[in-house]
Amino acid sequence: MTPRQVADVDWNHWKPEWRATLLFVFRGPEVLLIHKKTGFGKGKINAPGGRIEPGETPEQAAVREVQEEVCITPLGPEHCGELYFQFLDGFSIYGVVFRSDGFEGQPAETVEARPFWNRLDSMPYDRMWEDDRHWVPHVIARRPFVGRFLFDGETMLDRCIEEDRAAW
Repeated sequence: MTPRQVADVDWNHWKPEWRATLLFVFRGPEVLLIHKKTGFGKGKINAPGGRIEPGETPEQAAVREVQEEVCITPLGPEHCGELYFQFLDGFSIYGVVFRSDGFEGQPAETVEARPFWNRLDSMPYDRMWEDDRHWVPHVIARRPFVGRFLFDGETMLDRCIEEDRAAW
């Protein structure tokens, strides 16, 4: 049966195809975002992030991905939430979201991403994944969350977001 809403997915037996991270770096009233130039999400705006490699913790992967994508080292990453994505074509992603309020280095463009500072009061949600507008405010406000999403391609069909510190 093809799921039509988040509740139709058997989350108890769900296994992600990818395990990934996102890390939002903050500087006062701004957050570092990227124009994604390659791979999954190409053309969209997002936070730096990517797949968790074998043997890495989510935090190690998040720091490595920021270093690779925008040439800075985030300091003291804080765990903010977890994301579960199921796509109708069978693809699935588990994501761990972090934030950092400090960094070393200077953001620079790479093959993967073009970084830019964006004011928190004008997030470019219309150029981000459709689900971002529902959970990124939790990251900004430091409210722990768990989000589950059902997508058909780039179209979000359903969502469920819970504030949940018990998840970690």
